Amino acid sequence: MTSPKRIKKIRFGLLSPAEIRKMSVTKVITADTYDDDGYPIDMGLMDPRLGVIDPGLRCRSCAGRPGECPGHFGHIELAAPVIHVGFARLIRKILRTTCRKCGRLLLDDKAKADYIRQIYTARQNGQPIDEIVKNVFKDAKAGTCPYCGEEQKEIKFEKPTGYIEDGHKLMPTDVRDRLEMIPDEDIVVFGMDPKNARPEWMVLTVLPVPPVTVRPSITLESGQRSEDDLTHKLVDIIRINQRFQENRDAGAPQLIIEDLWELLQYHVTTYMDNAVSGVPPARHRSGRPLKTLSQRLKGKEGRFRGSLSGKRVNFSARTVISPDPNLSINQVGVPERIAKEMTVPVTVTPFNIESVREYVRRGSERHPGANYVKRADGRRLKVTDKNCEELAEQLEVGWKVDRQLKEGDIVLFNRQPSLHRMSIMGHFVRVMPHKTFRLNPAVCAPYNADFDGDEMNLHVPQTMEALAEARILMLVQENILSPRFGGPIIGGLHDHVSGIFLLTKGYRRFNEYEAMDILRKTGVKDLPEPAIVEDGQQYWTGKQMFSQILPKNLNMNYKAKICENCEACKQEECERDAYVVIKDGDLKCGTIDEKAVGAFSGKIVDRIVKSYDAATAKQFIDDVTKLAIRSIMKFGFSFGISDTDIPRESKAQINDIILNSEKQVRKLIEAYDAGELEALPGRTLKETLEMRIMQELAKARDGAGSIAGKFLGSQGDNSAVIMARSGARGSFLNLTQVAGSVGQQSVRGERIMRGYGDRTLPHFQAGDLGADARGFVESSYKKGLNPTEFFFHAMGGREGLVDTAVRTSQSGYLQRRLVNALQDLEVKHDGTVRETRGVIVQFQYGEDGVDPMKSDYGEGVNVQRIVDSVVKGGD
Repeated sequence: MTSPKRIKKIRFGLLSPAEIRKMSVTKVITADTYDDDGYPIDMGLMDPRLGVIDPGLRCRSCAGRPGECPGHFGHIELAAPVIHVGFARLIRKILRTTCRKCGRLLLDDKAKADYIRQIYTARQNGQPIDEIVKNVFKDAKAGTCPYCGEEQKEIKFEKPTGYIEDGHKLMPTDVRDRLEMIPDEDIVVFGMDPKNARPEWMVLTVLPVPPVTVRPSITLESGQRSEDDLTHKLVDIIRINQRFQENRDAGAPQLIIEDLWELLQYHVTTYMDNAVSGVPPARHRSGRPLKTLSQRLKGKEGRFRGSLSGKRVNFSARTVISPDPNLSINQVGVPERIAKEMTVPVTVTPFNIESVREYVRRGSERHPGANYVKRADGRRLKVTDKNCEELAEQLEVGWKVDRQLKEGDIVLFNRQPSLHRMSIMGHFVRVMPHKTFRLNPAVCAPYNADFDGDEMNLHVPQTMEALAEARILMLVQENILSPRFGGPIIGGLHDHVSGIFLLTKGYRRFNEYEAMDILRKTGVKDLPEPAIVEDGQQYWTGKQMFSQILPKNLNMNYKAKICENCEACKQEECERDAYVVIKDGDLKCGTIDEKAVGAFSGKIVDRIVKSYDAATAKQFIDDVTKLAIRSIMKFGFSFGISDTDIPRESKAQINDIILNSEKQVRKLIEAYDAGELEALPGRTLKETLEMRIMQELAKARDGAGSIAGKFLGSQGDNSAVIMARSGARGSFLNLTQVAGSVGQQSVRGERIMRGYGDRTLPHFQAGDLGADARGFVESSYKKGLNPTEFFFHAMGGREGLVDTAVRTSQSGYLQRRLVNALQDLEVKHDGTVRETRGVIVQFQYGEDGVDPMKSDYGEGVNVQRIVDSVVKGGD
């Protein structure tokens, strides 16, 4: 075994014609691939020396079989040199900065020495030399050669590979002759190493032919062979090359020779890159553009991003997700059909041989069975109903068995786009009927998932290392705290919040049967002492039931979301039941809402994770969601159109407010027309008018909203109000728009201005600046919008849709650029952030040394403050 080596440096260069011939195993001279018997033709594009892909053949270079032989390069001797399209612009720069007669660089010796010194220093320090080389091209201007006195002529570049000097076209042979004249000491100034990269090598005289394994042919159902796009291109190059040679040998006119030369240049150009601007792409017979070398490498589907950074994998499944609130947050329901297909490799040992034998006996149809058995000699056998008994008896220690996925296995679950760490987490398998993955709704937030048709991916770890990582680092409960701000990202949402809010608000009473019925899905087995005993009857409160799922010794107090101003009521009996007080795991007072248990903000979840451990937090989230669902089922919770009804007098008040606002807007417009409006500092009169109108109309909508809200808010059992107050979903603004007035529609933060000449719609007078002519919707959703209001509302809505679509693509690309820019940064042991060369980027990580992942909502954790807080029983 060779000793391990450390790479010191990588040197990039150009392949010289000599090197191409040296690494080639054969010269390719014929454009044909296979003979009539289907055997590869010698010195053709599928020559067996280039590697083999057909079963039964052996490579004539390394004697390897298909799959063993990596393939070998061949070469085509070009009848005439052609420009490499990738270096066309660089060639132009070199031609412009070197003498047309002696080939020397158009700089004096002092300037050259200075540039060589700069390049050497930059290389020693591991810095890029692009800027230095740019300056070389800038300073070496055409004029008179300082060495031979030759007058230089202007060279124009004709895309993609043409050069014109003084009205005459330079042929590739002329370009190559010029580049050959450049001495080695001048090449160094261009930042090139003459041993590895001479400029004339950018003009191709020999073309490397990639191995057969890089461009394999496929056999269609009809039995016909279909060749790869690269092979198609190479066929064109060889044919034109032969025609060029024949015509030149036959003494054909110069015009025909030049045409064929141009055609050869076209084929080599499109072979390198089939998307050069100004060049029609080479196409397949079907009209599809060919995918040539450049297209194989670059872009999202290319070799780097499509096959290396991210790629399709085995042992993965994908289907639609649907909710199952009875699962734990760290479980995933897997359809039995998928569980039968996915496998986990098990090595047979003396300890597990009997249980593994049982899997094999079951075959692949009875779950959990086994799909494959791998013998010690490496042979892999498929387990079927016919051979399962026989294989089970043959099973020996050291064999490997691919057993089917079963209950309790750990898998990775992912939803795309994967934008942060919690987009892929570890879950325990629950094998279930039907065809969707089942997921607890409380885990939707980190995945940004919903159940309107989202699909998710499941990956089965195949090694002990992968399993260990999934269990220790990736399980859902290990990721309750977001690394972005150090607070919880998993928690109750929607019905969970409404349910727990209804349960803990006030002091609802339940008899023993009701209390046990609500608690039965949680891990609680016994009830505490009843809070109320009346007429010999025992009653328990919702607060007591919630206390049963809290960890013992938990102490905290804070203002609930519904608390408006509770400075005066920090005692246990809060009037509005809003100030939350928990002592020794007992909820003394306060209502539990979104601020306590919600995703992104759960204060109780946050405290449990930080004061206890991930397993306790997971158990609490499971219990609180189940308790909430049982509660909301018990109370009943529905939302109907009548929940947004407001009385006639409220509607009249709203009407008055809107009429009054429109009157004020008219007054403002009149003042503007009369020149009496006073401009705000730094604003034009027009801008001032718009701002004042917007303020007035916003006031109208808010006024309408407060009237509607006042009435709806007074109805404690109104489902819409409960959802808005508890933070489960929506806000009072939504209710305002349903019951009161939709308000001003805006496009780009302004009232709607565009449409027809001097007006938004043909229904209005030209120049009308009034509220309704500029997108104010006075109707409510419930009342219904009139046609012009509907049109303005659609305009405002369209902006939101376009904005979302544009933002998604922009933020995706921005994130990609950020990740690529920052991927080499590392926090060192001395607290500095450095890049790979050791250059300091930040003297202290994040300028404050706080790791957001271990912070408390972005703040550094002050241990003394926490100790004092716990001693006092505060937050």
